[in-house]
Amino acid sequence: MITVQNLTKRFGAKTAVDDISFEVRPGAVTGFLGPNGAGKSTTMRMIVGLDRPDAGSATIGGTTYREHRAPLTEVGVLLDAKAVHPGRSARAHLRALAATHRIPDARVQEVIDLTGLGSVADRRVGGFSLGMGQRLGIAAALLGDPHTLILDEPVNGLDPEGVLWVRQLVRALAAEGRTVFLSSHLMSEMAQTADDVIVLGRGRVLAHTPVGALVDGASQQSVRVRVDGAERLTALLAAEGVTVAGIENDVADITGLPPARIAELIVGAGIPLHELTPQRASLEEAYMALTADAVEYRTETTR
Repeated sequence: MITVQNLTKRFGAKTAVDDISFEVRPGAVTGFLGPNGAGKSTTMRMIVGLDRPDAGSATIGGTTYREHRAPLTEVGVLLDAKAVHPGRSARAHLRALAATHRIPDARVQEVIDLTGLGSVADRRVGGFSLGMGQRLGIAAALLGDPHTLILDEPVNGLDPEGVLWVRQLVRALAAEGRTVFLSSHLMSEMAQTADDVIVLGRGRVLAHTPVGALVDGASQQSVRVRVDGAERLTALLAAEGVTVAGIENDVADITGLPPARIAELIVGAGIPLHELTPQRASLEEAYMALTADAVEYRTETTR
């Protein structure tokens, strides 16, 4: 369990993290979302003691990171995959980390195999691609077989096979009862990976909810209908005070009436019905709607 209580961090006149509180529960993958500059990385750095908060606290399993006697066995962290001496091999890097906790070489080989680094384990890290560097960072996070994982953009630079591997890995770890906390800007991937999401905007928590609840909250009661003769449908629903929008090729989008009632009206009127599909927002759409007023670095539309 990660517990954040009233955490605040300022850099000069700028408040990067503004009195936030949340818990990341074990047995689930929790996604950490927010625009650039929202305070996600700063929050993660404070959780693992790399930045000192101006107020509040962050604990992992009820203890601050620095108070854990063997932190690699409690918390696996990936914040910057490039934080490795470029002249070292992947194996040497992992062995050096392992030595600090008396982790055997057998475990080093296990995480090398698990992360697909076997063919490059003895090559210098300075020659690694971005994706291979990410795999090494994940290997380091897994080295102590920790109860908690904190991963900042773990799929950055990975190919589709690597992205799928990370998704399956973190979900398997969560299924074992571990706490998994990861950030990503890839909404489509987060929708398939996370159980819960915490959304940050301008240093404040905008939402902390299951993924499905966030999406449902952003979804209008809209239903897509395909019938023979959409003009008859328009007249039929007008009597219900419902507006039919987007009619094209006998396909209509209907807002403001439950799907069951729409079906009753269409069937009752003898209109041939070919499709009736409730529309649901994507996680990306829900996220964009939630953070619309919290984007610090906004681009202009090109004409």
